[in-house]
Amino acid sequence: MIDPTTIEAQNAARAADLAADYEALGARLARRGLSIDAIKAKVAAYHVAVPSWGVGTGGTRFARFPGPGEPRGIFDKLDDCAVIHQLTRATPTVSLHIPWDKAPAADLVAKAGQTGLAFDAMNSNTFQDSPGQSLSYKHGSLSNPSAEIRAQAVAHNIECIEIGRAIGSRALTVWVGDGSNFPGQTDLSRQFDRYLCAMAEIYAALPDDWRLFTEHKIFEPAFYSTVVQDWGTNLMIAQELGPKAHCLVDLGHHAPTVNIEMIVARLIRAGRLGGFHFNDSKYGDDDLDTGAIDPFRLFLVFNELVEAEGRPGFDPAHMLDQSHNVTDPIESLMLSASDVRRAYAQALLVDRESLRGHQDAGDALMAAQCLREAFRTDVEPILAMARSEAGGAIDPLATYRASGYRAQVAAERPAVSGAGGGIV
Repeated sequence: MIDPTTIEAQNAARAADLAADYEALGARLARRGLSIDAIKAKVAAYHVAVPSWGVGTGGTRFARFPGPGEPRGIFDKLDDCAVIHQLTRATPTVSLHIPWDKAPAADLVAKAGQTGLAFDAMNSNTFQDSPGQSLSYKHGSLSNPSAEIRAQAVAHNIECIEIGRAIGSRALTVWVGDGSNFPGQTDLSRQFDRYLCAMAEIYAALPDDWRLFTEHKIFEPAFYSTVVQDWGTNLMIAQELGPKAHCLVDLGHHAPTVNIEMIVARLIRAGRLGGFHFNDSKYGDDDLDTGAIDPFRLFLVFNELVEAEGRPGFDPAHMLDQSHNVTDPIESLMLSASDVRRAYAQALLVDRESLRGHQDAGDALMAAQCLREAFRTDVEPILAMARSEAGGAIDPLATYRASGYRAQVAAERPAVSGAGGGIV
């Protein structure tokens, strides 16, 4: 991890400016009847999980260009995740992906304790064939026509639950790449029925205090049809499986024109919003840095979440899910964690009483202006002060670069070669 004296020195150079900015913003918010300290406290308590796979370099279908200091396995990944939390104080949990991160549970727990981390939802993998796997998922996993292949996929998910129980996780996220590439390749209804039957077996293996998150995706890797293709199908799954089943919303898994915040509102009303995979996209499932393309949409999602705060049973899980092709993954994840907190802070600034009044009066312009006023407020002093007071960095990116962490791990970890060609 980064030497704390580096953080202290970097913070000392910025402390006076931050204090002045925080005071000025506090005065502005006070004129609107808002307490900056109260907002800061809520922001400081807001956390988002990081995915273990996110600290490695991603890629496209055509190429992957590994960066220096690529993590060699789960323990290197946890070291990198610890640096993200050390600087941002926003990411205390890590979501594991099995079998990529498979290791003895005792070793995982020990490493988490050493790095000050805990474990978030488990993620199963039946969208690719793993070394030593006896049967192939080429034609699907949980919806495969073969009962033996479905049983293998179910057993893998149950194994993920058992690993999760041993390391303190309390949720399982299931995403499958099942679908078809040609019309007529599969019977769409029977395929979905097979999926539901397999998922029911996984659901039955859940501990009482666990939740099951199912994730929809409009396309990819199948190009004609996808078994869990949208939020309506996802809601059907959750309602059929039972009260521990919830819908996970990945911001990149929708067509460009889809109103994601309305989907969020519908799932909240149904009591089935399980959580989020935060990222951004231009075309569809680009897995870009959160807020890189449409920060206003991210804000609108959080506007719905803040509106729902306090409802019985409302407890969505939050995680980043990004693919870093041309950036340092640690830098991207730090900035994304900050931008998720930014959207939350902005949503806390919405004057909800005025907003409801404008809505009831049919004043579309002033209702929209309520949201714009909150979104346009620069809340960076709130984010920076929350980080600083928790022992993090006022400027995580500058502090990370000053630390030389990437060069250090690049010297310790063997270089990884890429394959193929393409443009990223």
